[in-house]
Amino acid sequence: MAVRISIGRYYSADSPIHRLDPRLKLIAAIIYMASCLFVSNVPTLLLAGALIVLAMTLARVPLGRVLSQIKPAMYFLVITSLFNLFFVHTGTVLATIGPFSFTTGGVSSAVFYTLRFLLLLLMGSLLMLTTQPMAITDAVERLFSPLERLGVPVSQATLILSIALRFVPVLSQDAQNIVVAQTARGAQLEGKGALGYARACVPLLVPLFASAVRHADNLGRAMDARCYTGGPERTHYHVMRFARRDAVAAAVLALYLVALAAASVFALT
Repeated sequence: MAVRISIGRYYSADSPIHRLDPRLKLIAAIIYMASCLFVSNVPTLLLAGALIVLAMTLARVPLGRVLSQIKPAMYFLVITSLFNLFFVHTGTVLATIGPFSFTTGGVSSAVFYTLRFLLLLLMGSLLMLTTQPMAITDAVERLFSPLERLGVPVSQATLILSIALRFVPVLSQDAQNIVVAQTARGAQLEGKGALGYARACVPLLVPLFASAVRHADNLGRAMDARCYTGGPERTHYHVMRFARRDAVAAAVLALYLVALAAASVFALT
């Protein structure tokens, strides 16, 4: 049974979303994900859904790649949806099955909680697929660079972030290789159920940990060989500049926020 993890893997394409400034994409993604927490009625849900559909269409990323990014979180969404469905008892009772009663409030909570967290995950997935990990860390460093004057080690923190993002797909591939090697040696990883599979994966942790230490050692040697020192004076190969397309994207985001606020206000009246 292969371990397939695609989180953190960049999808190369020439699209309007890929060409946006990483700083704008990061800020826009955070604002959109925060706005999803205020989705509480059908108009706001349609607005948030329309924006993510537009972004995914412009990004030219296959839907399967986007969904594979959020697949590990789908189980959490299902559990959250069922919890709201069975344990929220506000509104009118729609049906009663044994000790459980299903109400309009429970159904509404299950639907809206699930969909708005799904939209949040889709935006996070789209950000990772359309922005290289190094570009994300550079954007974080540029945005928080004023904190360097207060003594905050922004450069060191972004270095740690970039290494973490860089090694997610690397360690994922190592895990797949280890599983294949162990299976070839007779390890039984399938047909044991969830608990049995978890026990069978315990021996895989040692070679995976050894692989992570080896990667860390190689990275440290490479950084020493290149005389890496870090610090705010470090230069960047790609210079970030805001372009006209970034202004258009910012205007679209602002229009979305205004429409979302208007829809929320009208729903209260």
